[in-house]
Amino acid sequence: MSNPMAVQTAARTPDPGQALLRVRNLRTEFQVGPTRVRAVNDVSFDINPGDVLGIVGESGSGKSVTARSIMRMVRAPGEIVGGSVEFGGEDLLALPEREMRRRRGSGVAMVFQDPQAALNPVMTIGDQIVEALTLHGTDKRKARGRALELLDQVGIPDSAVKIDQYPHQFSGGMRQRVVIAIALANDPVLLIADEPTTALDVTIQAQILRLLLRLRTELGLAIAIITHDMGVVAELCSRVAVMYGGRVVEHGAVEEVLSAPRHPYTSALLAAMPRLDDERLGQPLPAIPGSPPDPAALPPGCAFAPRCGFAEEGCSHEVPALLEIGGDGRLSACFVAQRGVAVDVTPAPAPVVVEEGSPVGDVPVLEVRELRVDVGSRRRGLFHRDPPVYAVDSVDLAVHAGETLGLVGESGCGKSTLSRSIVGITPVAGGSVMVDGDEVTSMGDEQVARIRSSVQYVFQDPYASLNPRRTVRQSLTEALSLRGLRGAELEAEARALMDRVGLRPEYLDRYPQAFSGGQRQRVGIARALARRPKVLILDEPVSALDMSIQAQIINLLEELQRELGLGYLFIAHDLSVVRHLGDRVAVMYLGRIVEAGTAAEVYGDPQHPYTVALLSSSPTPTVEERTREQIVLQGDLPSPANPPSGCRFRTRCPIGPLTHPERTICAEQDPELLPRRSHHAACHFPGELV
Repeated sequence: MSNPMAVQTAARTPDPGQALLRVRNLRTEFQVGPTRVRAVNDVSFDINPGDVLGIVGESGSGKSVTARSIMRMVRAPGEIVGGSVEFGGEDLLALPEREMRRRRGSGVAMVFQDPQAALNPVMTIGDQIVEALTLHGTDKRKARGRALELLDQVGIPDSAVKIDQYPHQFSGGMRQRVVIAIALANDPVLLIADEPTTALDVTIQAQILRLLLRLRTELGLAIAIITHDMGVVAELCSRVAVMYGGRVVEHGAVEEVLSAPRHPYTSALLAAMPRLDDERLGQPLPAIPGSPPDPAALPPGCAFAPRCGFAEEGCSHEVPALLEIGGDGRLSACFVAQRGVAVDVTPAPAPVVVEEGSPVGDVPVLEVRELRVDVGSRRRGLFHRDPPVYAVDSVDLAVHAGETLGLVGESGCGKSTLSRSIVGITPVAGGSVMVDGDEVTSMGDEQVARIRSSVQYVFQDPYASLNPRRTVRQSLTEALSLRGLRGAELEAEARALMDRVGLRPEYLDRYPQAFSGGQRQRVGIARALARRPKVLILDEPVSALDMSIQAQIINLLEELQRELGLGYLFIAHDLSVVRHLGDRVAVMYLGRIVEAGTAAEVYGDPQHPYTVALLSSSPTPTVEERTREQIVLQGDLPSPANPPSGCRFRTRCPIGPLTHPERTICAEQDPELLPRRSHHAACHFPGELV
């Protein structure tokens, strides 16, 4: 199986001052039944040598199809129907496929979103890099040496060992580095990266972004990065093109676009994003109404008009052209902005006063004490007993009515394992689970019934958590019937639940596939509310949603909490979302809580170096992002099967034995979670890294 990124050869370098890549009026369509769907519509932009262009948009905006169209890698039923893509003086769209295959990746290479899917699982990493080289004439004996150089260049440790390993033996971040190494194999001058950090934790994302910046400096690469995250754009890019409904709606220098957007969509998208430095705590986010348009059913005129607060009568009939405004190279496709009118979004409503860190009631509605969860092998024999693997190790947490406890940490730290053990999905190996002061750890029939009536779970993927063969009415009826409701009373409650989560009652007879992602998540929340719980466990409930829809769900959760007095255990890797929603925060690392306190305390005065690194690695959509000092952790999260001795964070800690060898206490003694200044942290040297 040949890697699609492996086909590379030499390309001509453009003359000084000439654009490296020039895309003009690109149009790509898909044949869906009898309908032609235009996914990319008259897209134009340039990439100059050394530039980093961010292409930003939500799902269905056409950004990934644009990238694949440039590479002529659009699969059937897709077809490039117009425009030109000039690279090195040649129109790539006019070349015969055989010629394009020889050029693909030579001067321009592509890094795909999912590195696991991009790599061949039955070939070693070294063989895949060697393949990329030998297909274009590199001697096989020299290719292995070049492969080692590439692995070193992208920061793979122990490259002499790793070169003979398989993709499944690498972490997500390391696999992405391998994909970048393959893309660099034949010295391209332009790298197109399609959502290269979307599936990665903020700490690993920071590593990849820093790697891309280093490669740009060392190799003189130009980069086009496709993303939905304005924070990534602020950190990495020099220019940005904002896409909506298959078109570029704004284009300009990053500093100018982020500080003074000239299209209502860009402005609304930036306003809807929660931020680490958010001053809007206690008030709703200014969410964009509605959902991104279906490419198969775009509205007439401006595609953003149905959601735009500045829309005029002409916006619904005529498509605005992308024109320069202001004389500074800024481009905007908005009739209002083209007349010189500011398109800042309307300020958010007056704040709702919420007293942070003041739970309602003395007894927590949910509490875990010294909880341990063994995820090791269940094999037990007369002469063999596997050692335990504690993904959750001696964790204490409490959630009160009317408050949100945010639980943050990297993938693999034990967040989801902890939440699933609370509701009985994963067995508990030790400790206790308390609901309303009553212990339910044994998970007997009575305890399970108590948990299900008081604690409900909202999953990350709303589509996977809903039965595709059952209507919304059937899903809600099942939950409501457990409360003893029947007949007209049940029907009235089902309609009331739909109204409460912002869905029309007539949607009750629809199936999950008829809803957008945000609507499906609303259905999942309605189903959880059907049992009248006191606590919702929210496991990454907005991470799979577009930014504008994410703000809608965050506002809904805040509204439900105020109305119903619900307690939330909110699990997330996005620290900005937790900052906006959280009253208290617990930071988890390798199965243990390493810092806990009110959100203001943890975010304003972090005591543990891991918390500081998480906050430092979280990109924010501001022009000051590049000058902010950043702490980039090295390496990956260790395995819970073999945790480091002493402090579990010491193998990555920027103030531990790695930089201070005399601090042997970090390897010898496990730090306790103790009061440090205003809150608790488990560190021998708290507050040193701020």
